[in-house]
Amino acid sequence: MRIGIMSFAHLHAAGYARLLHATPGVEVLIADDDATRGRYWADELGVPLFDSYTALLDHAPDGVVICAENVRHRPLTEVAAAAGAAVLCEKPLATTEDDARAMIDACAAAGVTLMTAFPMRFSPPVAALAAAVGAGQVGRIHAMTGTNPGRMPTGWFTDPRLSGGGAVTDHTVHLADLMCWLTGSEPATVYAQTNDLIHPDAGVETGGLIAVTFTDGTVATIDCSWSRLDTYPTWGTVTLEVVGDGGVLTVDAFRQHITTYTDTTRWRPFGTDPDAGLVAEFLAAIRDRRPTRPDGVDGYRATAVALAAYRSAATGQPAAVTPLAEPRLVPDARTGR
Repeated sequence: MRIGIMSFAHLHAAGYARLLHATPGVEVLIADDDATRGRYWADELGVPLFDSYTALLDHAPDGVVICAENVRHRPLTEVAAAAGAAVLCEKPLATTEDDARAMIDACAAAGVTLMTAFPMRFSPPVAALAAAVGAGQVGRIHAMTGTNPGRMPTGWFTDPRLSGGGAVTDHTVHLADLMCWLTGSEPATVYAQTNDLIHPDAGVETGGLIAVTFTDGTVATIDCSWSRLDTYPTWGTVTLEVVGDGGVLTVDAFRQHITTYTDTTRWRPFGTDPDAGLVAEFLAAIRDRRPTRPDGVDGYRATAVALAAYRSAATGQPAAVTPLAEPRLVPDARTGR
């Protein structure tokens, strides 16, 4: 199998590339509009570097992993789909609902898979929570609360022309996806407050609190921020509490670590790497010629929550989540239907 990496702009690209390179039977190809960055990773992995995305696609990859700046996800997805390559796109899927919808349509028209990079679905603690929900341990879900604080990234992440926004764009979508997955319901309205109190010179919002109401009446909150110091042991954390009529379940996706103290405090994780599960699912879907989960529709839904949050924060009023042209109910994590 031949998999191309289209851009190393996003921090996760390096991890995906290493996982793919370590997978037997997978040939990795690289193209990057930053020639120096592309050459570094090609040399690091000992794989071919192409001088353009078109040249990479001319080499007929079975799939591509798109880790470009958020605003460039749509054009790269469209050219990859037109070339017949399955697409794994870094989150958020896009910076507008129209772009996300166009990406879904392009891949559907070409008959190729579109997967959104939501590795938290493959985190063992999160998977255990989903299994418990599926087994009926909490009954019907009525409320959820999630947190995703992290360190403030540098470079294009704080340029809204390339990223689409700040902490809301970066740290809302993981939890929004998990909440949709667990409830099997569509997000309907969002109320949000944002601020730049933590990094006032960032040029984008660095903190936010988002309240989501789902079509089945479930309510949820998402605490997203770039509030961790540069010296924090990891890039961030993801927690989720699920409240049902039969009980409460809580998960901390990064709890599996040992803390070591030297000149700095460090976390040594011992749990399974969620990115490995994400990459394995992408490869399996290509091999088996089947859709992936999460897919492009899941990516659209989470993106639409973040965009509604911006509309709400701008007006101070709840904002409707823009559905797809033909809304589709999410298969329920509890039943698979």
